[in-house]
Parts: sequence; C-alpha cells; structure tokens
Amino acid sequence: MVVLVTGANGQLGQSLQFISGKYTDVDFVFCDSSTLDITNLNNVTQVFSQFKPNYCINAAAYTAVDKAESEPEKAFAINVTGAKNLAEVSKKFNTILLHISTDFVFDGAKKTPYTEADIPNPTGVYGQTKLDGEKAIQNTFDNYYIIRTSWVYSQFGANFMKTMLRLASERDSLSVVNDQIGTPTHAVHLAECLVKIITTNNQQPTTNNFGIYNFSNEGQCSWYDFAKKIFEINNINLNLQPIPTTSYPTPAQRPSYSVLDKSKIKRVFGVEIEDWEESLKEKLQ
Repeated sequence: MVVLVTGANGQLGQSLQFISGKYTDVDFVFCDSSTLDITNLNNVTQVFSQFKPNYCINAAAYTAVDKAESEPEKAFAINVTGAKNLAEVSKKFNTILLHISTDFVFDGAKKTPYTEADIPNPTGVYGQTKLDGEKAIQNTFDNYYIIRTSWVYSQFGANFMKTMLRLASERDSLSVVNDQIGTPTHAVHLAECLVKIITTNNQQPTTNNFGIYNFSNEGQCSWYDFAKKIFEINNINLNLQPIPTTSYPTPAQRPSYSVLDKSKIKRVFGVEIEDWEESLKEKLQ
C-alpha cells in the first residue's frame, strides 16, 4: 500500500515521518514542495504517475494566519488550487485523498463544540481559503476524507508551544490572550489518526464513510491556559498575564470559540483521543 504525503517538511509531514517506521505494511512516499508542488497540476500528475499512490495525505498548506491577509493570492494558490489539483489527479489515479482542514472555517459565534454539520463562516483569508479548498475537493470527486483540526503543535516546525518556550528563555514576563477558546492538538496524534483511517479503510473498503471529520485532542482551554500548562510542565517560572484579544490586535480575526466535536471520528473509526493536557505532558517529557 503506497501512501503519498505532501508537505513533508511541515509539522504534520514530519510527525508522519516520525511514526512511519511502525507501519511496515505501508510504503510512505514523502514529498516536500521541491519534489511536489501541489500548485502545479503537471507536477502533481507526474509524481502520481511515478508512485501510483493508493492514498494521498495532503499535509501541505499555507498556514500563516495573519500573513494571509496581505498574501491572499499565495494562500489561495496553496490552499485552494493545490487542493483542487490533488483532488483531480487523485480521481484520475483512483487514489483516496486525506486532506487537512481547520477550525478557522468557523466564526466562533457558537458556544458548544462544532460538529461536521455546522455551517462554516470564516472570518479571515486563511479560513476562507481552507473552506474553498474543502469545496474544491468536494466538487471534484467523492473519495476523500477532510479532517478539520485545531491548534496543532509538536516538536517539529514552528508552533505555539515552541514559541512560548523560546519567549520564556528570552523574557521574564509574557501576556497571552485568555478569551479565545479551543483545543490544542498534538501533531503526532493527528498523524496516528490519519494512518488509523487509512488502515481501517484498507481492511474494510467502503464508500460509506468518506466525508468531513473533526479531530483534535479532548478538552478545551484558552491560549493563556495552554501557555500556563506548557510552563508548568517545564518548571518555568515567569510572570504570565492573561489579556483580552482587544489588547493584542492581529491582522486576522480569530474565532473566539472553536472547540471541535469528535464523536463522528470516534464512532466511525474507533479513534481513541487523549486529553490535551495529558498529550502535552507526554510530548514535553
């Protein structure tokens, strides 16, 4: 079974590489943007014809939320055109596509966890391009899994956890927003979940479970709570202050609440999900 992974140098791509050795029956092909430019249809076709993947995990994305406001064309090229190209070529080669999306497709107006059936309403360019990417896939073919996730962190790449640890080494006080609520997601757990979907589908092939799914760790917190827990686990003492979003204006508006309901993915694939605090402890230890 051949699984092609785009965006191999990103957080999720590196997390998939980290766990890939455990899955001896899966032949992973890892491609970064230099070997597979998802915005180039010819390049995508060429790579698919070389490896003939049974599955493609699209871990390539434009994720710079604030920068997207001033670089909408670049975000669109990767998040929309790239997704559409992968869907078209996956259809041609009879490949099942697993595409990663985001909690930013929602506006955060809800106060209970978002389900896959809730109506998206993104508030910024990043969220809009991710939603348009989902639609491009849905309008192209049916053999896809779109997995929406949130607040991804890991030992790889750039992320909130690594930023907090770096800032803690440079400063003795920090202010972090406490009125945006969501759930941190350990990228390695997301990677394991994707492989679980693939292996389950491979053992019992069915067209009935294609569609959109939510995945994050369990529980919820603010960015302030997340930072506090990072410092606590690392025994870092610094003056951490909670502040409202209004005190930390950013080019892109973030959803004030974006907790995802995971009952569908647990029911369909039997995925077991760890609490975000346990997951963070495990990662940092």
